[in-house]
Amino acid sequence: MNNTENIEKKCLIEIVGVDKSYATKRETIHVLNDTHLKIFSGEVLGIVGASGVGKSTLLHVLGGLDKPAKGDVLFKSQNIYCQGNSFLEKFRNIHIGFVFQFFNLLPDFTALENVMFPALIQNEKNSVAKERAEYLLGEVVLKDRMHHKPAELSGGESQRVALARGLMNQPDLLLADEPTGNLDTNASDQLIELIRKLNKEFNQTFVLVTHSQRVAGQLDRVLELVNGKVNPIKQTFMI
Repeated sequence: MNNTENIEKKCLIEIVGVDKSYATKRETIHVLNDTHLKIFSGEVLGIVGASGVGKSTLLHVLGGLDKPAKGDVLFKSQNIYCQGNSFLEKFRNIHIGFVFQFFNLLPDFTALENVMFPALIQNEKNSVAKERAEYLLGEVVLKDRMHHKPAELSGGESQRVALARGLMNQPDLLLADEPTGNLDTNASDQLIELIRKLNKEFNQTFVLVTHSQRVAGQLDRVLELVNGKVNPIKQTFMI
């Protein structure tokens, strides 16, 4: 039995009273308003909400990409935005993985090379990076496609490459922004099944932004972002 009960109950990252707004020519748009959120190690969390409500902004704040105007983002009780740019860069490289709707794969490189890239940026030995990338591509059922370039892969295959790349540096938290948005129903279901598999095998923590109720229904816990605040709409994860 995989005994992860105590790990699952541990808070990995927390947002406390976060505000974030953007000024346009006509108005100031408040996308996050005194937002509070806890993410627990080992869960698969979904965030839903209307288009433009600020779901991607919330992910960027969580991932150390976008500093809030007010409030704290605590990773293992440490405020990530009080440490300086060098800390944030290290934090993103080591602790956070990103998966985006449009894959963002490098077109001139193979699937294997795309997955290796985050480790090579950290000056990992080529042989070590290659071994882990091959392992991850096997985990996402792309062992026979690792030497293909993105143009030679389907949308579902490209997203699985992006998922493997996001896991390359063994992050504590993987943030996925509409990862099924460009996939058909079958490919979407396969990707979520794969995420559940990786979650179970590695106790990997995922946060998925999605507009799909079908996807949200397959996750542990689902929050809705409305008027800058997150409200629970599904909670089966034991906390």
